[in-house]
Parts: sequence; C-alpha cells; structure tokens
Amino acid sequence: MSKYRLSQARPTQDGAGVKIRRIPAFTSGYDPLLMLDELKATASEDYIGGFPPHPHRGFETITYLLAGGLNHRDSQGHEGGVSRGGAQWMRAGRGVIHSEMPLLDQAGLHGFQLWINLPAAEKMSDPAYRDLQAEEIPTVEFTGGSARLIADHWQLGTAEGQGALATLGAGAGLADVRLNAHSTVAVRVPTGYTLQVYVYEGEIGNEDDATHGDGYLLSFPASASPITLSSPTGGRALLISGRPLGEPIVHYGPFVMNTQAEIEQAMQDYQAGRLGAL
Repeated sequence: MSKYRLSQARPTQDGAGVKIRRIPAFTSGYDPLLMLDELKATASEDYIGGFPPHPHRGFETITYLLAGGLNHRDSQGHEGGVSRGGAQWMRAGRGVIHSEMPLLDQAGLHGFQLWINLPAAEKMSDPAYRDLQAEEIPTVEFTGGSARLIADHWQLGTAEGQGALATLGAGAGLADVRLNAHSTVAVRVPTGYTLQVYVYEGEIGNEDDATHGDGYLLSFPASASPITLSSPTGGRALLISGRPLGEPIVHYGPFVMNTQAEIEQAMQDYQAGRLGAL
C-alpha cells in the first residue's frame, strides 16, 4: 500500500461570483500542480457571471468540462469555446489577459481548472491557447473501468494510450477515470513523477486502505508508482501526473514566478498594459 497525502477541497468563489471548491497546491508536495478548482453550480446565478478579463503569468491552465460550456477570449487574439466533455488549454507564459464566460445549461456548470507550473526557463515563453472538443479526447477501456485521456501518456492496468495533448507544462498529464464497483486498477506513471487523484464522484481509495469521497485529493510521491486504486461502490476521479520541477515558487494572485522581484515585475507590466488587452 502506497503512502499518500490527503487534502480536501474547500468551498469558495472566484471571478464574478462563480461557486467553486478549491485545493491550493503552491507547496512542493504537489509539484508541478499549483491549484485545483472544481467548478460546480446548478443555479445560473452561481456561475453565469463567469470569469471576466484577468491576467496570468508563469504557468499553464487546463479547464475540463463535465457539464455546461465556456467561451474563451484573450489578449493574444485567441477565441474559442467548448462544452461538456471538452477542454481548454492555455499557456500564460510571459503574460496574457483572458476571459472565460459560461453558457447557460440546464445541467448547470461542472468542470475543473488546474494550474500547472512552468519551469523558470519557460515562464516567459510565448502565450498559446487550444480548444479540445469532446470528440478529440480519446477513451481507453480497462478491466473494471475506463478513462478519458486529456494530456500525456497513461498506463492503466493492461491498457495504455496517449492523451489529446502531448503533455502539460514540462511534463504533466491529466485523465478522467471511471472505476466500476468492486474494481481496481494499477496506475503507472514515469519514474520520478508524482500522481494526484481527485475524487469527484463515489468513493475511491488506495488498495485496501480507506476509501475517500467527493472532494478529496490523494497525493502520491514520486516513489510510489505503480499505484493501485480501488472502489467498493464505483467512482470517478481526475488523475494528475507530473514531473516535479523542484524550483522556488512565489505566488501572488494570478502570477506564479520564482522570485519576489519577478512578481513585482509582473504587476508592473500588467499595470502598464504590457500584457495587452481584450
């Protein structure tokens, strides 16, 4: 049985009053994951205000939707939109201003946004953006369940496959896994990679250990692979793999850099309009 760190998402709000659950992950135990937000609201007033224009620098975001839709615009001229089953990837790099505005949906809005750190050498890289529609994300079946592969290469039991995106950041992956009741699956990640398991439906645990329900994050160290996940009742979870960067993290609001001086420069650049405008 692998040892893991256990965290629980806490309710908060962001943007123009969007209700979310958040796990801040700006410590080395989650590297390269910086933050995980679960966007989940059924009443339109709890999500329709969306995320009006705001800046970012120094990391990537990946937003994955189970219900609802989001339209994206940014200061680099990128525009796009996805609905349930799709994902939006953005590299903020040296700096971008963007907005993410929800679409009305009878099922409300349900999805996730992850912040993935960039190494120092890539923090000032060019911004980029890509939509992934639902049909672009491959699914693999394994004994006892299935998984949608959003980014990077995955090995789940005897099944394996490549996600729609080659990778996130400098080596991170994302998959949406479904485990049937009374099933297990061995998850193998590359040597030196960590694994985070965010349970968002049912219950999932590690081998014969206690299971954990909706809103819990299980964080496995780089030495733990392979990691056997199990579910007595059935469950769904995000799997987040990553190669730790091992670099200093200085975080202030929408900026994630390596030094305080770089944070101050990011703020000055934003205030001076050097990140562009919508």
